[in-house]
Amino acid sequence: MHNKVREPLFHIVKRDALPWYRAWGIRALAIVLALLLCALITTLCTHLNPLKVFATMFSGAFGTPRKMWILGQNLAILLCISLAVTPAFKMRFWNIGAEGQVLAGGLAAAACMICLGDKVPNGLLIVLIVLSGIAAGAVWAGIPAIFKAKWNTNETLFTLMMNYVATQIVAYFIIIWESPKGSGQVGIINQSTEAGWLPQIGSYKYLLTILVVAVLTVLVHIYLKYSKHGYEISVVGESERTARYVGIKVGKVIVRTMLLSGALCGIAGVLLVSGTDHTISTTIAGGRGFTAVMVSWLAKFNPISMILTSFLLVFLSRGAGEISTVFGLNQSFADILSGIIIFFIIGCEFFITYRLSFRKPAKKEAAEHV
Repeated sequence: MHNKVREPLFHIVKRDALPWYRAWGIRALAIVLALLLCALITTLCTHLNPLKVFATMFSGAFGTPRKMWILGQNLAILLCISLAVTPAFKMRFWNIGAEGQVLAGGLAAAACMICLGDKVPNGLLIVLIVLSGIAAGAVWAGIPAIFKAKWNTNETLFTLMMNYVATQIVAYFIIIWESPKGSGQVGIINQSTEAGWLPQIGSYKYLLTILVVAVLTVLVHIYLKYSKHGYEISVVGESERTARYVGIKVGKVIVRTMLLSGALCGIAGVLLVSGTDHTISTTIAGGRGFTAVMVSWLAKFNPISMILTSFLLVFLSRGAGEISTVFGLNQSFADILSGIIIFFIIGCEFFITYRLSFRKPAKKEAAEHV
């Protein structure tokens, strides 16, 4: 007798493209389930009213006009870096070096502010800051791109290592520029003259940053979706062999796209150093280069959708900090709540892309064959 091989209880099957309202319905359900689980954990672990905890998270992001402006600025910087890595990711070039590229742009901006602050007119200085920041970020991204195009090196490791190199270069110049001496930090650059500071719109410190990133979002969306370069990026991402077959110069596309990614990261560095912080440090990127990877993937490389995903992550970060402050809880507990929500949001993408196909009962299957 032959033992009958039992079919698995279910198969994972790739879905056809879901209508947008069903996809967002799945995401909304995931968020509701995540909030319910967070409420249960909060009640069991802290005996606090979960509704008060959620209200505190909301207050941490929107409680005052200042908090709302800080939320907007954080969202803009994260979105800018996410826009930067997206063209490379769409091309299947895994640029993990956004942190270093932001640092390179920020360092170039700081160098202009410190070395040229009292030597050239302020208008010219700002132009030099912007151009040098863009160029530095582009060069820092272009190095691994050239190695990938010429010698097919591993871009993930290469760009990751470039982060550490950039961090050490910034640390070196911080010691040279430190003020006061021995403090280990640069301090506010040109605090008395404000030379090289990006102009402030009215009394709104962060408005310029938000407007610049809003314009960049629209431009990157148009570039990726409607331009010839965007089409070539998509083809290279689908298949390099196909791209070469239709006459696309893959190496040229790789270098060009990474120069764009680096330039956008350089803009983020300029906005941080010259626009809001007016100083340089090794942590000025604040881990956003890695968070941007999550933003880009969750939005499926769509710049407009990245606004929502960036907002969600920044909101959770701001809210988690408020929970720790108001209730005196360990920061780790607030991070656990944020992690649960993010886990559910990432997990729901599986159910948007795939479905479970269950095995039919044996009797029903036999009847169908009769």
